[in-house]
Amino acid sequence: MYVCGPPVRTPPPHVSHMHGKDNIKDRARGPRDEERNDRCSGNFRVRLESADQAPANQEPCVVLNTRRASRRLRGAERRNMTPETRTDTRGVASASRQQAAPGVLWDSMKKAAVVIGSGILFLAAFGNSLTWHLQRFWGASGDFWQDLWTKLHVTFEGHHTALFYLGTMLVPTLAFWGVNALLLLVDTTGKPAFITRYRIQVDKNNPVDKRKLFHALKTVLFNHLCISGPMVVGAYQLMTLRGDPCGPQLPTFHRALLELAFFSILEELMFYYSHRLFHQPSLYKRFHKQHHEWTAPIGIVCIYAHPLEHMISNMLPVALGPVVLASHLTTTSLWLCMALISTTISHCGYHLPFLPSPEFHDFHHLRFNQCFGVFGVLDRLHGTDAKFRLTKQYERHSLLTGLTPLSESVPDAPTKGRDL
Repeated sequence: MYVCGPPVRTPPPHVSHMHGKDNIKDRARGPRDEERNDRCSGNFRVRLESADQAPANQEPCVVLNTRRASRRLRGAERRNMTPETRTDTRGVASASRQQAAPGVLWDSMKKAAVVIGSGILFLAAFGNSLTWHLQRFWGASGDFWQDLWTKLHVTFEGHHTALFYLGTMLVPTLAFWGVNALLLLVDTTGKPAFITRYRIQVDKNNPVDKRKLFHALKTVLFNHLCISGPMVVGAYQLMTLRGDPCGPQLPTFHRALLELAFFSILEELMFYYSHRLFHQPSLYKRFHKQHHEWTAPIGIVCIYAHPLEHMISNMLPVALGPVVLASHLTTTSLWLCMALISTTISHCGYHLPFLPSPEFHDFHHLRFNQCFGVFGVLDRLHGTDAKFRLTKQYERHSLLTGLTPLSESVPDAPTKGRDL
């Protein structure tokens, strides 16, 4: 695209007599310069022909960048528009953007439904083959567990409320604090070295800041007692509306497995979207920023959060599943223990052998805008793990089946400073 520059102005005669050199220079101008003056007189003229279409004997005055010329064309079009036309154009553009945004979100939700639906169909298709063998194992020892539960049920006869709270409060609490007590010992003392060598962010929390840890512990205790406790009470009231969650008969292994799968899918959906919601600027600064004070997390900070966030994003995705299915106490208690231990491992900061990889959520604390989910399914569908998949952390995001730390077998790329 070519644009003619401003015309070459020939000085008036009286100026030419006063400046001899300029007069000589003007005389030296050939017919080509006169032609250039003729072409470039007046306003800028934009040639839309390509370089191949331009006449060979006519050279462009100024060759400008295509983007700059396009901008000028658009500006000229806007100046020629009437106010009504300009308003209509803006309205159409705004409507297009509003239609495009829901379209992208709807497309992502359809993909999520396809993946999750496929997972449910997979469980249903292989349920009669895979779980049949597991059911046989469960059946072999089923009498033992049923007899044990029967004795416990008879002991708490007439006190099923107390039995429910023991199973959903005491047992998960012991599991949570038992695991975190061991991790806190390592975080505060740096011993044993066998565990500290598996630290993900090697230069952080070595040892942990005790003042910062004490502040986090106060918030964790408040959330555990004052938020989680009342929510479990509310869950019990809702579950009793559909039956007795402490019934005398244990659920079959097949039933328990399907319920755990449903709980996991529901948690992934609810945690991902509620977590992304709390990363919106207006909510992040007021609520979620507290949790991200720990860019290198430790196990105990998995429930270090604002009380509102703990209720909506931490507790609700976990507690809703058993309420919806009116699950048996044993299944609910097992699920709560699994959820608390899982989130502890995700925040612990150590990639230990034969345990689930915490690299995914550790990267979220490091970079803030990646890896929002639990399993990573919705992150892949929404593209919120794109940067993570380009990193060394992604290469380490696997089950460690040996004793060599992945930070050694998959080392970070050397920086320029180290190379020099």
